[in-house]
Amino acid sequence: MKIAIGSDHAGFGLKEILIPFLKQLDHEVKDIGPFNSDSVDYPDYVHPVVNELISKNFSFGILICGSANGVAITANKYKEIRAALCWRPDIAEIVRKHNDANVLCIPARFISVEDAKSIVENFIQTKFEGGRHQKRIDKMNCI
Repeated sequence: MKIAIGSDHAGFGLKEILIPFLKQLDHEVKDIGPFNSDSVDYPDYVHPVVNELISKNFSFGILICGSANGVAITANKYKEIRAALCWRPDIAEIVRKHNDANVLCIPARFISVEDAKSIVENFIQTKFEGGRHQKRIDKMNCI
């Protein structure tokens, strides 16, 4: 699987842990940045991650910030994106099954590294169920 990942300064440490973890699972990972823990503006990293998905270069995106709200709100401005804030592994599973989420948003300040790894695994491994859920997804976009 090809995954684009980005964060802000609050998510930098977790991003640096998740990249080798994803590579261990044989995923191709593109690190969009940042490349240190200096304060940054999360939209500067959200837009490039999302553009990798829209251009079909990558299958999934992972965005990490303190609460994951800012990155999720920004990513969801794009009609092709279904970004989901996940703080438990079971939530990551359900957003894939029912919402066909393609961007995982992780709240670095509120979860453990072990939970983050489980969340990422569930998100990537879970398939969209389609069926009745597709009808709902087709109704999501306003424009």
